[in-house]
Amino acid sequence: MTAQIEREFDVIVIGAGAVGENVAERVVKGGLTAVLIEAELVGGECSYWACMPSKALLRPGTALHGAQSVPGAEEAVTRVLDTDAVLKRRDYFTSNWQDDSQVEWVENTGIELIRGHGWLTGERRVEVAGLDGNSYALSATRAVVIATGSRPSIPPIEGLDDVDFWTTREATSAHEIPERLGVLGGGVAGTELAQAFARLGASVTVVARGALLGTYPEEAADLVKAGLRADGVEIHVNTATKSVATNDDGSLTLETGGGTVTVDKLLVATGRHPALEGLGLESVGLAAEDGKDLTLRTDATGLVHDAQGNAAGPWLYAVGDAAGKVMLTHQGKYEARATGDAIAARADGSLTGDPAPWSRYAQTADEHAVPNVVFTDPELASVGRSLEQAKKDGYAATSVELPIEVAGSSLHSEHYKGWAQLVVDEDRRVLLGATFAGPDVAELLHAATIAVVGEVPLDRLWHAVPSYPTVSEVWLRLLESYGL
Repeated sequence: MTAQIEREFDVIVIGAGAVGENVAERVVKGGLTAVLIEAELVGGECSYWACMPSKALLRPGTALHGAQSVPGAEEAVTRVLDTDAVLKRRDYFTSNWQDDSQVEWVENTGIELIRGHGWLTGERRVEVAGLDGNSYALSATRAVVIATGSRPSIPPIEGLDDVDFWTTREATSAHEIPERLGVLGGGVAGTELAQAFARLGASVTVVARGALLGTYPEEAADLVKAGLRADGVEIHVNTATKSVATNDDGSLTLETGGGTVTVDKLLVATGRHPALEGLGLESVGLAAEDGKDLTLRTDATGLVHDAQGNAAGPWLYAVGDAAGKVMLTHQGKYEARATGDAIAARADGSLTGDPAPWSRYAQTADEHAVPNVVFTDPELASVGRSLEQAKKDGYAATSVELPIEVAGSSLHSEHYKGWAQLVVDEDRRVLLGATFAGPDVAELLHAATIAVVGEVPLDRLWHAVPSYPTVSEVWLRLLESYGL
């Protein structure tokens, strides 16, 4: 028999992924009570189907290739990956898709957990269809936070709904490597998984409607493209997919603007959208415009604009992918920390009105300094604005770029190829953005992030001497090329 259970908490968080966990932890540290509502695994997409498994699949191939590019090490290693060992290591990093350790962390942190599907029924009210068969009527004295993440966006391609295709979930949790893998999409997920599966033995074809990694500078994206092709990946850019059909032998044929491609498995990696379906947002005055998906507008603390009652007393927030600003786990966790602290501060009266930019309650970095890494081999790392974005935003922006050719890169590997760019605000002489492409350049990124966030003047940055011989010496070369 189903029971109706009524509970009250200070804060209700719908979604127990990394972002939801961070919000809940922050409000509990601020002296409030919190409950997480989750219908799947505690820890969310990143832990089980995205960041962790994809990087676990990529790292062995990068390590092997790194060894093969250094004389002395090259002669000591075999030429192929051990697929079973790679998949076993991937399973370890996903805890074999069990969330026991995550649940233990939640409990030890003082957060309650209700497993089930939750949705808003009104201002500060949430109903949960519990997986235990019970129904929960919850009320929040302070806040409800939407942290439900995102879902794959599936393009309207003829026949696609009728075939058994992969999304990133199925790809990152696969236990067999297909002989032929097709990848629809040339973004981060598509390029990363294309290389991972190519190095695990699949024959991979990428079909991208636009350019490969088209949001990055062409020089940087071209290095990644060359890396994929060196691994045997066939790449079709600026190519539309017209239809998909299943053949008699179970394979799939894609009809594209450039011909046909036949594969055994198809990965659709054409973007994601906020997971807002079925959350009852219409009960608090939030509805999609005709013919469009619902999107949420949030302020610097994550407070949702136009939600019923929010103007009188802040209560409904959205963070992470659900907020739709920046769909990156680390940035979602950053938003969650700011939002959790803001909720607690508003509860104790230490925060009234809008927070100051760059304060602990404001998600200011979303507008100025979002770091991002494409974990292909070579890597692509960027932070802040591109030159085009900076000019569009009204800055008097210039750029300096050059190949990464320093002693550190020569020692790193034979025939190292890399590229670097700094984007400069000429009015203030500070960095607006930076991009690096090449083997292991992800470790250059945090220095750039600090420079952008800290608005470090270039004249002062010139005194940050890079150690010799490291790849970081490219910083000196960039500043010299700028004129310092």
